[in-house]
Amino acid sequence: MADNVDLRTGTTGSGVQAGPVPVLAPGHNYESVSESIAAVPLKQGWPKFWLVGFTATFCIMMMLFATIGGLVFKGIGLWGPNVPVGWGFDIINFVWWIGIGHAGTLISAILLLLKQQWRMSIARFAEAMTIFAVACALLYPTFHTGRPWLAYWMLPYPNTMGMWPQPRSPLLWDVFAVSTYATISIVFWYVGLIPDLATMRDRAKSRFAQVAYGMLALGWRGSAKHWVHYETASLLLAGMSTPLVLSVHTVVSFDFAVGLLPGWHATIFPPYFVAGAIYSGFAMVLTLAIPMRSWYKLKDFITAKHIDNMCKVMLATGLIVAYGYFMEAFMAWYSANGWETFMFKNRTTGPYGWSYWSLILFNVLIPQVLWFGWARKNVALVFVVSLIINIGMWLERFVIIVTSLHRDFLPSSWGMYYPTQYDWSFYIGSIGMFLCLMYIFIRVLPSISIFEVRTLVPRETKGGHH
Repeated sequence: MADNVDLRTGTTGSGVQAGPVPVLAPGHNYESVSESIAAVPLKQGWPKFWLVGFTATFCIMMMLFATIGGLVFKGIGLWGPNVPVGWGFDIINFVWWIGIGHAGTLISAILLLLKQQWRMSIARFAEAMTIFAVACALLYPTFHTGRPWLAYWMLPYPNTMGMWPQPRSPLLWDVFAVSTYATISIVFWYVGLIPDLATMRDRAKSRFAQVAYGMLALGWRGSAKHWVHYETASLLLAGMSTPLVLSVHTVVSFDFAVGLLPGWHATIFPPYFVAGAIYSGFAMVLTLAIPMRSWYKLKDFITAKHIDNMCKVMLATGLIVAYGYFMEAFMAWYSANGWETFMFKNRTTGPYGWSYWSLILFNVLIPQVLWFGWARKNVALVFVVSLIINIGMWLERFVIIVTSLHRDFLPSSWGMYYPTQYDWSFYIGSIGMFLCLMYIFIRVLPSISIFEVRTLVPRETKGGHH
């Protein structure tokens, strides 16, 4: 019989390494895992901190709906885009939100295929974060067209007028890429919820909760046949989702890379955008996970090991992003192209120079503190760094779009871009919508995968050993 395994070191009693270190605090069994995680949505009453947070974010979301009403009745002239900056906050925030949604798919799909156990505690709410971020992102191109009630024109449906979508339009590429991404993400998220919905059904006290969870569980009974079908579906969806991690933000980067404008016409954009999306996505996961694990006492499931691993992923993707910044500067010099050289000088020393140097500070310099183990163990510091990265990645999109557009080939057409109060209210309102949906999700569904975390609990043998 094997020796007992120390969950903290991953070694046996004789000091031999016993495989991967389980990322779960010691002292838990099947029942305690189920009870601790299911207690959050099944708890009677409403915690005060939840009520305060939900009320605040709901009010901010109402500001979004008020702004949408103004846009529909008066038009997008309420926003700040002009000539030459035809794309403003709408495309900046669209790309930012799509980027935030990338971590969920990477954690749930790629890390699942790579059999990384540490993903189990964070995959569920990262997937939910993906869906809500994509919902926020889709608001921008929908209303930027000016006639959102005709959005179905983007779809290749048969019609008598022969008004087929324009396949050369980047807007159409975004519609197909993002809608596919959203569909697969929703299906993957829901399939992963089914075993836990059955657990919630069996533990719920009220009749309404039992019926609601029971209907959503689709008759799950945990039989061997059910598990075989579940595992097959999960692997198929993970295989379908994995290319989407690379393709979706690559397609979004084509919005810029296919243009001839200096600052956009660059072949480095696809990998640069994908790395930046994963970078900002993991930063948002940390921004949400750190308060949640503290408020709901889930530190045994979202442990220091999870935070440490996510910091390392951010370091790796942050270095790729920094390489992208360096290559932009290098190519502006090496190409000896006057337009590219002027673009880079204007980006660094022009009227928007503050935004470029701020993103270098936020995305490249400050995150380097995560090289140190003591920094990754300081949860408050990691939370602050994750917030800084989210701000820095927003500034990156601002720099790419605004500084490339506001001074193009003709000095006679130069102009400045100033976001209006409607730009800000739409953006802040979308953040409120995202957080409001996250509050609802945490309150009504298990935010950590119960059945996956239970696989990390050591099994007892007949001899009493693990």
